[in-house]
Amino acid sequence: MSAFAVYVHWPFCRSKCPYCDFNSHVRERIDEDAWRQALLAELDHYAELTPGRAVTSVFFGGGTPSLMTPETAEAVLDRIAARWPMAKDAEITLEANPNSAEAERFAAFRGAGVNRLSIGVQALDDRALRFLGRAHDAGEARQAIDAARRHFDRYSFDLIYARPEQTIEEWSRELREAMAMAGDHLSVYQLTIEPGTAFHTAHARGDVVLPDDDTAAELFEATQEVLAAAGLPAYEISNHARPGSECRHNLVYWRYEDYVGVGPGAHGRLSLDGKKLAMRQERAPETWLAAVRDRGHATAEAREIAPRDAAEEAFMMGLRLTEGVAAGSFRDRTGVELDDVLDQNRLPDLIDGGFIQRDGLGLRATRHGRRVLNTVIAQLLA
Repeated sequence: MSAFAVYVHWPFCRSKCPYCDFNSHVRERIDEDAWRQALLAELDHYAELTPGRAVTSVFFGGGTPSLMTPETAEAVLDRIAARWPMAKDAEITLEANPNSAEAERFAAFRGAGVNRLSIGVQALDDRALRFLGRAHDAGEARQAIDAARRHFDRYSFDLIYARPEQTIEEWSRELREAMAMAGDHLSVYQLTIEPGTAFHTAHARGDVVLPDDDTAAELFEATQEVLAAAGLPAYEISNHARPGSECRHNLVYWRYEDYVGVGPGAHGRLSLDGKKLAMRQERAPETWLAAVRDRGHATAEAREIAPRDAAEEAFMMGLRLTEGVAAGSFRDRTGVELDDVLDQNRLPDLIDGGFIQRDGLGLRATRHGRRVLNTVIAQLLA
């Protein structure tokens, strides 16, 4: 059975983190009943386009979905189950902040049908949390992880490394502490400066100075070694899991399978009538809500992806995975041979340089290659 996922975007946060370039917004008040009804209407719209597809995962992302009420999450999940067949082992993830008030809702979200929690911890150091603009402290983070362990068989949390003045020794200690609390999955992201964020302005002024490239590379290598030794090897550039415990929803993206995206700014990829479509929702929350009220959905774009473009997308996503890109499934999903998207003149040099491995099944980036993946992909695409 091909995987088929539903992504639900809740765009609201209590505050905007200075590193965040996601479609998240701060509002003093929202009409949650109106938002709930709009999400249900948009689910109805996409269910009409994809009848009979069996949903294998649902992901509540944001923003901060743990700010919605568990009743809204339950209503969304009930509507998904009413409009599509649901796989018996469907993975249903909700992103949550570790603030005490939100952690108190974990049991209610479990009762609403969520079976996997992803917690935005980001650091286990109070000074680092203040720098990152987080509203919780390290003590709250530890308590939230403990609450997640009590209520969910599967949970994960995020950490950010390559923070200013961070040393290998400090980061390794933080990782070892994280491993003592971790379940079967951990997401570890390198801090980057994104345009339009508060950090971008501060970095331009010289107020935020990140580790140099060599130190960032050492931090990356330390991450791989500590987590692999603890039984959570990388299965994607920033994601680590015990074998069999990978986030199934995110694998849908990286394996270029179909998914519906609802909510402001949500994206989707759907195979309809022999075509691969890129779907995009209205980005601004108020614009999205008005569009759903007016026409039952807020699709801003439904663009056919040309086969060659689809093949390049599938290749760029698949190479993020440790498993790489299998030639057979690549052809099945895109209608294009893997070799046809590769620069055959540059491929041998990338293999000899230790960036790429190739065998009878397909192509994968080495650990060294995944660390500089954007450069590798730019070299590989014909």
